[in-house]
Order: sequence, then C-alpha cells, then structure tokens
Amino acid sequence: MASMVYLFTGPEIGEQNDAVQKIKTSLKKQFGETEEYLFYANETSVAEFLTVLQNESLFAAATCVVVKNTESIKKKDDITQLVDWIQNSDSSSNVLILLSEEISVDSKIEKALPPSNKKIFWELFESDKISWIKNFFHKNDFSIEDDAVQLILDMVENNTASLKVECSRFFILFPKNHCVTADDVDSVLSHNREENAFSLFAEMTSSAKPQERLEKSLEILQKIRLSKENSSVMIIAGLSSCFRKLSLWHKLKSQGKIDDFNLKINGFSSKKMKNQYSSASRIWTSGQTVAILAVLGALDTSIRSSGTLLEDVLLQKALYEIIIKNGAQAAVYEE
Repeated sequence: MASMVYLFTGPEIGEQNDAVQKIKTSLKKQFGETEEYLFYANETSVAEFLTVLQNESLFAAATCVVVKNTESIKKKDDITQLVDWIQNSDSSSNVLILLSEEISVDSKIEKALPPSNKKIFWELFESDKISWIKNFFHKNDFSIEDDAVQLILDMVENNTASLKVECSRFFILFPKNHCVTADDVDSVLSHNREENAFSLFAEMTSSAKPQERLEKSLEILQKIRLSKENSSVMIIAGLSSCFRKLSLWHKLKSQGKIDDFNLKINGFSSKKMKNQYSSASRIWTSGQTVAILAVLGALDTSIRSSGTLLEDVLLQKALYEIIIKNGAQAAVYEE
C-alpha cells in the first residue's frame, strides 16, 4: 500500500508546508512520539532516506521523512528503487513525503501513487496574493496601503512562505495598528532582504548590459555565500530550476501559448514572474538555455568531485559563462 506516501508539487511552498505540517500533526496525534527527518534529493541518495524508513526507531513510535527537490531523482536505478518501496510499503507508522517546487516529477514516481496522495500547489493569482497580504496584516492588527502591498510583491519571492517571513518583520519593527506605507516597505525590505538563487536569477535577467549584470550578480553571489543559506549545491539547484522554467517558457512561446491560462497552469501566474521570464527569453534563446543547463549540471558535478576548495571560483566562472558567454564554455575566466 502507498497510503503513507505523499507527493506535493508546485511553486506555492507556503501551502505545501501547511500540508506537510498537517500530516506531521496527525501522525503525532495517532502515535505520540515521532522522529522527523529532512533530506534533499539532489544531495542525498534514494537508498539513504529509504534506509531511515526501513529501520525501526528505538525511541519513537513513528517516523516522518520529508524529501525536497524530488524532481532531481532521475537515475533509472533510483526511480526503480523508490517506486518498488512505494508499491510494497505497508500502512505502517512510517510516512514519506516527497516535495518539489516543479509542477511534476518523474512519471513513474507519480504513477506509483494514488490521486488522493498527490497534489499540485499552484502559485496564487495576483489578486489572491494581494488579499493574502492584506488579511495577514489585518490578522496581526496592522493595516497596509495598496502601494505598499504591490511593492512587497515586487520585492519578495511570490509564495506565501516567503511572504509570511518578510511581512512578519513589520510586526516587530512597528507598533500595533500601524498602517504600513510604501516608504516603510522600502526601508525594511531593502535593508533586510536575504539574497538567494532566485534573487540572483532576477539580477541576471535585468535590462542592464551584460558586464553590469555580471558585476551585480557576482556581488549577490558573494552575499549568498556569506549567508547561512550558502550551500553551492542549493544555489545550483535554484538556478537550474529557474532555467528549466525558462526552457518551458520558450516551449510555450514556440507553441503560441503565451496567454494567461497556459501561463497560469505552467506556473507563471504573477505579473512579476511573467515580466522576468519574458525578459530572460530575450536574453537567452532556447538553445542557449539548454547550454546553460548543461553548464549548471557540469558545475554541480565539478563541485561534488573537487570538494569545497574551488567552489567560489567555479561558481563565478559559471556566472561568467551564463551571462557573458550565453552558455558557451570559457577557456579562461576573465574578471
């Protein structure tokens, strides 16, 4: 039975997180003490997290294993091993939750699960995000101006998990019943924004000249590497996700499907995201996008094989090849 295996996909990671928490809460209510594990599929083998599920815990009655970046599971042997476990797992106290910010994962994995155990969490429509922000401030005894809401949407990654974190900053800095203005948003978020692979991609797709984009992108890369979320593997995974979406944008455009409905069901619902990928599609052709994904794949392999010593140099070289060379390899990296 696969009754204790779940697959949650899609870009709305806030609602994904809520669904995961609901399962964890239910598990604790049913079994009492539980052990929880978090793995990243692009960093951990299938065998490793399945071993945790197969071994009975000595200290807890139930085990919950959450695996992020499930779209990274692509090797035939890994897929076969995972599917076999899903199909032969009984309804024990062990739960496996597979997550991905992509719309789908390998079809064999998806087919191994019943529809009731799968859900795609689509990005909210722009109007829904506006309502979400206003309601979030209202529930915390704050109000917010319309211009301030729009500025938040322009500055923050548009999923409710990121929005919740960033909007909560205002509840610490201002007294209750304060009306948040656009100036407040600019002051708070401009100085406190944490850079990540997605803000790095946003800079890489700006309208600036290639050399300027490279310089600013290298600055953001340095900030990420100095932050707590400094894993090179996660940076590569984030950029790879962005360029896979760009490849999808090119495909939709070639099919004449750049309309609101088709963009929505393929994960391009916000105005900010549409503008960003439209800009990116003018910078990199479909063929160059494929070449860039190859650059990122080779970068991942190089860093895993060479260790941490050359990480920063390899990351900088990859940005140069993407921004200046449009996916072509550089024999010599030039500052």
